[in-house]
Amino acid sequence: MRIVEQEVARAPQDMDVRAWRARVLGWSGRLTEAEKEYLEILKVARNDPDNWLGLGNVYLRQERTAEALRALETAVQLDPARSDLHAARGRALRVAGERNESRLEFQKALELNPGSAEARVGLSSLLPEPKHELRFGQDNDLFNFAGENHGEWTNLTSQWTPHWTTSVGGNFYQRGGTDAGKFVASITRCQPKWGAMTVGGAVGYDNAVIPKSEAFFDLGHVWKTGETTFLRGVEIAYGQHWYWYQSARILTLSGTIIIYLPREWTLSLGATGARSVFPGTGAEWRPSEITRLRFPLASWGPKRLSGNVFFTAGTENFAQIDQIGRFASRTYGGGLRFQITARQDVMGYGSYQKRTQGRTDTAFGFSYGILF
Repeated sequence: MRIVEQEVARAPQDMDVRAWRARVLGWSGRLTEAEKEYLEILKVARNDPDNWLGLGNVYLRQERTAEALRALETAVQLDPARSDLHAARGRALRVAGERNESRLEFQKALELNPGSAEARVGLSSLLPEPKHELRFGQDNDLFNFAGENHGEWTNLTSQWTPHWTTSVGGNFYQRGGTDAGKFVASITRCQPKWGAMTVGGAVGYDNAVIPKSEAFFDLGHVWKTGETTFLRGVEIAYGQHWYWYQSARILTLSGTIIIYLPREWTLSLGATGARSVFPGTGAEWRPSEITRLRFPLASWGPKRLSGNVFFTAGTENFAQIDQIGRFASRTYGGGLRFQITARQDVMGYGSYQKRTQGRTDTAFGFSYGILF
């Protein structure tokens, strides 16, 4: 940016240099300054479609869709043979909810440039929105004090309307020759003004290694602050979960805050208090905490790779009998998510947990999801 400013100071009437400054301001997230610079440039160079394109992109990021459409329409009129201008207008029309017109613009962009990745991705984004996600997963735990644990699971999430979502799934466990499984179901009501509420439960064949039954509820709300600030949004969630084992009763109270940052980074901080009751003992509360950072790594058109790292302290998993009791732990881990297409992805994770008494748990797993 310093070099650009020096060039502007040397040649303040050079509109190409000032246009480059406006683009750099936009890339840096300084959208108000970028808008002001483009407007100053357009007072002198109104027939350059790149300036109208840049201004339209700034308006889109500021969520000023009508103004973005007017700017991009002018750009297309100035040079109707440019594929990128039609693709940009297609994006703006999609944001405005004009799906048919948006599709026509993306198709026009492909006619002008059959190799346009932006136009192909744009057309794919206009396919009917999927209502269901089917996900399969497999988990493994390798202990230094006991035999290996393995588990498989499948889950179907369905968004029937903008306000109602259901989730059903099954989990299956193998623990040193002992098998167990459970069925999980939940329903979510989403109200834009108030947030989301989920209630659900689980029942299964416990075989004394998983809870006989479970019940839970979660409350969540998101506050958006826009695309022009460092803090893009905040999400807060609270949940309670009851686990009924053959010989223990567990209640967890959890709270999570997710901070949305620029360039698709997120930071989440969570805390859980667990109340456990064992036969012949009184109730006892034990805390745990988790911190997780998610970030993008690379992208190739619709394909995207992202990652996360996390750290936990305490006892954070109460789904199996080996995770409850009187021990402290620290867990270090991370994961990757590869977006194969707009409707398919694979995820993997790994972690290392150090417990008291020199015990360790090395965990890893993966899952595959498809939208339809």
